[in-house]
Amino acid sequence: GFLFTNATSCPLALFLLDCQNVNMSKDYYKILEVEKSASQDEVKRAFRKLAHKFHPDKKDGDEQKFKDVNEAYQILGDDKKRKTYDQYGSTAFENGGAGAGGFSGFDPRQGFGGGGVEFNMEDLGDMFGSMFGFGGGGGRQKKGRDIQVDVHLDFLEAIHGVTREVQLYKPSACSSCDGKGAEKGTEMETCDTCMGSGRVANAQRTVFGTVQVQSACTACSGQGKKPKSPCKACDGSGIKREEQKLQVQIPAGVDSDNVLTVRGQGEAVGPGGVPGDLHVRIRVRSHAEFHRDGHDIRSTARLPFSMLVLGGSVSVDTVDGKGDLKIPAGTDSGTIFKLRGKGVPVLNGRGRGDQYVTVQPIVTKAPNRETKKLIEQLRDEGM
Repeated sequence: GFLFTNATSCPLALFLLDCQNVNMSKDYYKILEVEKSASQDEVKRAFRKLAHKFHPDKKDGDEQKFKDVNEAYQILGDDKKRKTYDQYGSTAFENGGAGAGGFSGFDPRQGFGGGGVEFNMEDLGDMFGSMFGFGGGGGRQKKGRDIQVDVHLDFLEAIHGVTREVQLYKPSACSSCDGKGAEKGTEMETCDTCMGSGRVANAQRTVFGTVQVQSACTACSGQGKKPKSPCKACDGSGIKREEQKLQVQIPAGVDSDNVLTVRGQGEAVGPGGVPGDLHVRIRVRSHAEFHRDGHDIRSTARLPFSMLVLGGSVSVDTVDGKGDLKIPAGTDSGTIFKLRGKGVPVLNGRGRGDQYVTVQPIVTKAPNRETKKLIEQLRDEGM
């Protein structure tokens, strides 16, 4: 949260108080550049966009427009106030009317004396954090960095799925202390920096006045406790860069550039945090005989000329092994046959594609004398 320690001189705090007597001659929807039917998500996005655009610290900022945008969002960003605004207009917010009152995050009990005014407004917190670098999400849990690795598969491995071992060298939870940072069998003690709260407050000067920003205590990583006897293997950090081997199950049907995410297998950040994720990017090698076309497989079968003329059954290669293909008599070269269900499995789904086989005749480059006579005879008969 934010604590304005000098609220009477803080432009934003004074502005929030002035909003109790809002000048409703202003069209809040127009100020935020949204339609009256806009959803709350659309209102929030418009507010963030315009607040960044008009912020006084920016080169082309506009303080008055910045205040107008904030004023509009205080009404339209609250379902109850927005409903009152739509129904009754300006009178509802003038002179303490039905829609008046402190805004979200404002606690009038704090007063303006020495206590200050505390704001717990997520949207303004995020915005201030990006502008001033102190972050509006101090209460969020730390997360380790994600890792990406490439895994190369043969064509048929991608079709059928496979288990692959991935070797990683990364910050991991220390195996000696299970990531706790304390020697096994020793106790934890209350952190004397944050007195067990897990949080510390720091004063930051901004254009809005002096702001107290709460953040996780770095001495105990926000846990409120720290090791009485730090782990010798990791110096109490709870993390250690180690080599790990991870078995990754690659599902059937993956293709090049597919990315599989393994949760919690990224870099560790020690006590109080959660590890990042491992992203496995798939690279599939080409195949000499099969070509993938979405969920279908395309291939070519070269058959004796007599088979195309007389017809019959022939064994052809599929991704599952050999399969039977029936050739009708008088089949033309280039005819495509479909083997149903012999294609690629649908990734994380049900069913498979098909295999399409294009037939081509085998042409003998140097036929013997008898074969040549037979072919000449067929030619003379118009075949």
